[in-house]
Amino acid sequence: MDLETPLSSLPGIGFFMGKRLEKLELFTLEDLIFHFPFRYDDYSVIKPADETQIGEVVTLQGEIWSIKNIYTRYGRVLTQAIFNDGTSPIMLTWFNQSYLIKSIKAGDKLQISGKLAKYKNKLSIMVPQWERVGANLDHPEGGLASHLHTGRLVPVYSETSGVASKWLRTKIDKYLPVILNKLQDPLPDKIRDNMLILKDALAKIHFPKDTDEIDKARERLGFDELFYVSLATQKTRLSWQEKPITKAWKVEKKDLDRFISSLPFKLTSAQIKVITEITSDIKRKYPMNRLLQGEVGSGKTVVAALFIYLAHLNGYSSLFMAPTEILAWQHFETVSGLLEPFGITVGIYTGSRKFTKPYTLNPKPSVIIGTHALLSDKLAAKNVGLVIIDEQHRFGVAQRTKLRQKGLPVRQAGPAPHFLTMTATPIPRTVALTVYGDLDLSIIDEMPKGRLKIKTYVVPEQKRKDSYGFIAKHVLTGEQAYIITPLIEESETLVSVRAAKKEFENLKKIFPRFNLGLLHGRMKAKEKEQIIGDFRSNKIQILVSTSVVEVGMDIANATIMVIEGAERYGLAQLHQLRGRIGRGSKESFCLLYTTHSSVEDSKRLKYLETTFDGLKLAELDLKIRGSGTIFSTAQHGRFEFKIARLSDLPLIEKTRQAARDLLIDNLELDKYPNLRAQLQKISAQVMPD
Repeated sequence: MDLETPLSSLPGIGFFMGKRLEKLELFTLEDLIFHFPFRYDDYSVIKPADETQIGEVVTLQGEIWSIKNIYTRYGRVLTQAIFNDGTSPIMLTWFNQSYLIKSIKAGDKLQISGKLAKYKNKLSIMVPQWERVGANLDHPEGGLASHLHTGRLVPVYSETSGVASKWLRTKIDKYLPVILNKLQDPLPDKIRDNMLILKDALAKIHFPKDTDEIDKARERLGFDELFYVSLATQKTRLSWQEKPITKAWKVEKKDLDRFISSLPFKLTSAQIKVITEITSDIKRKYPMNRLLQGEVGSGKTVVAALFIYLAHLNGYSSLFMAPTEILAWQHFETVSGLLEPFGITVGIYTGSRKFTKPYTLNPKPSVIIGTHALLSDKLAAKNVGLVIIDEQHRFGVAQRTKLRQKGLPVRQAGPAPHFLTMTATPIPRTVALTVYGDLDLSIIDEMPKGRLKIKTYVVPEQKRKDSYGFIAKHVLTGEQAYIITPLIEESETLVSVRAAKKEFENLKKIFPRFNLGLLHGRMKAKEKEQIIGDFRSNKIQILVSTSVVEVGMDIANATIMVIEGAERYGLAQLHQLRGRIGRGSKESFCLLYTTHSSVEDSKRLKYLETTFDGLKLAELDLKIRGSGTIFSTAQHGRFEFKIARLSDLPLIEKTRQAARDLLIDNLELDKYPNLRAQLQKISAQVMPD
């Protein structure tokens, strides 16, 4: 038995329960051992009932006097038992657990935990945790604890149908000691410092004696998660920097000035700052690997166009990949307008269009802009010196790597291209440090002058009808509106959540005087093009859509953004959607509708009314909602943190520095075979192929 042992082959689990555990993403013994509690119920207070206050959570020891099932007229089953701890009889009640009368008999000595209440002048505990007094009878061979479910800080796990926390505690208690006896700690002593060794951290995270043990276990296990991500990303970065380029690019001030002076607007100081950072990169003799972050409309595309221009002057072509055809065409139009005055040909290559066929026309395009189609083997890109990816988190690592390698000669002996990725998704510094350890970070944190702030309001349900009148009033003046829904079609489980198709039909009745359009991700490319074209030309006044409009839509006449079910989105994504309006000179409005009036949701959404900095909103999301949503948005498909907190900047800095020091000393980790083996084991998750 080892960490790779399938759960379905273990005694007490088997095939049937193994299939249930797969719903929790638990396949091997390692998965089970690293399935950490998300909270602990405190049943550590053990005292007699006559010393316990009503409403207090307590653990009692005593005897079952009687137990029976009661069937109600509504088909429910109540299992009720009389329990006595020697000071007072107590009524115990369980719901729909009729099987308990086979497990618990009159005369059994039990330890029970729960909240003491009073019902009809009698003491009672509803749905108590229970186990037998004395040895852990579930495991005669013994586990880590004689009491698992009562009388302690009791771990509570994520569950699924047929798999309860009590069952999980039992199995973890049985198999954890077996694994701990074989487990070697891969962290070198100098890195582990004063933290717990791995086996102690695992034992204490599952079965702690007190909160101090939980904190120490979390610190060690959180360090491990952050450390391996940092180790993998920085190892990739250092390896990438070792690849040669034939020569550093020449960047003449007169060339920069020529491009900048051709622009019909003045660059912001933030744009100039990132241009300086990127220019410094391309003058070096190893490939750039940089992430450019900036709000929608902050001017990232102009920066990208400048470096396509410099690539052309240095004799290189460029590839520019966008996640959607909408965004690819928008970039094509923008970049063409900026570069064609310099005689630079721009091509486009998407799934449905091959406009300016690459490398068959004269002159050859200096840059090809496209979607995933750029990865096609049919596209024979040559002499690529710059690769740009927009909204890069929407592409897998394998896709990014393939595009990067398109510029390399067959034998990989020539120069590697510079690599610039861009994102409008605001990423907190802590997330960027961890997830993007292989990238340098540049931020455009300033919007062009004259950009109006978008007035944002959380609209309660009782104000919905009035808000429809507000929308109609503005559309009558020639303006346009987006109405965003979370779903395409109605859901049986999310009955209160509005869906695009149904809402489209409803809104045609509410706004009969206007032309409405419907847009969603399942539509064919030509259908999308038609709808977007009609919206751009104002043939459609109100566009009902899913969040597919989050990137690539740039309609200056659109002044209203309505977001249904706003509580279902993170603040950063709401800010992204809001960024689709306010593109022109007219005042714009964002209306946030909610499907319920949760105090927490309302408070969170209110931040959007006063905060217009995407990075601040993303950081608020990190504090309020945790790292899950931001991390999945930023890095879908990568390593999933189970216990580390991306808001813990000191720990992130610590792991980042530890990883860097280790790699500078020994890049291949030859001195640390256990650590190298562990990194190889999880590298498919941390940096997937």
